[in-house]
Amino acid sequence: MMHDSGGVQMARVLKHATLCLMLLPRFLVAAVMLWLLDFLCIRKKVLLKMGAKQDSPDDPPVCVSDSNRMFTLESLRAVWYGQKLDFLKSAHLGRAAPNTERVVSQYADIADFLVVYIEEAHPSDGWVSSDAPYQIPKHRCLEDRLRAAQLMLAEVPGSNVVVDNMDNESNAAYGAYFERLYIVMDERVVYQGGRGPEGYRISELRNWLEQYRNDRMNSHTAVLHV
Repeated sequence: MMHDSGGVQMARVLKHATLCLMLLPRFLVAAVMLWLLDFLCIRKKVLLKMGAKQDSPDDPPVCVSDSNRMFTLESLRAVWYGQKLDFLKSAHLGRAAPNTERVVSQYADIADFLVVYIEEAHPSDGWVSSDAPYQIPKHRCLEDRLRAAQLMLAEVPGSNVVVDNMDNESNAAYGAYFERLYIVMDERVVYQGGRGPEGYRISELRNWLEQYRNDRMNSHTAVLHV
């Protein structure tokens, strides 16, 4: 038993070390970028360039005020966490969509939009952002997350909003941190957006839906969940 337990522990250590080695180059690039963005002259040039690349007014611009520090311990932790979730996510384009049972049972129309509220990207006691409309601390319990989700629901009344559990299962399955768009059809991922904020492209989602609508006119009715 002791030998088996030691083997399991060693396997976990090796898996964690392999993950770190694979993520380290991308993380270092992101860390250097955050450090550079703390120089306001560079930040303004980068934001202007990103704004010029926007394909559609539907896509929200990336806004960072001059007072926000980008290179902090909390920001590095958040970036590492988000990259790890993205790497380990179980949702992939063309494959079966995880955690779809409750979506299918509750939203069975042709096209439905569902917002899954996950953990805060910029909590007031973490990587704080002065641009955030609300200062929300890290969720310590489900009640905290539900109260925060009510603020979101107040901004878009009538929307279908659910919250991730405190084990962050949906966040982990879909690599959603900080924000992400998906389209699920017949329990399969048919559209997977990039990681937000820079990969958050509403225009891509709109284009996919427009193409789906055109194709559907000459085909049988399908069930679509967004």
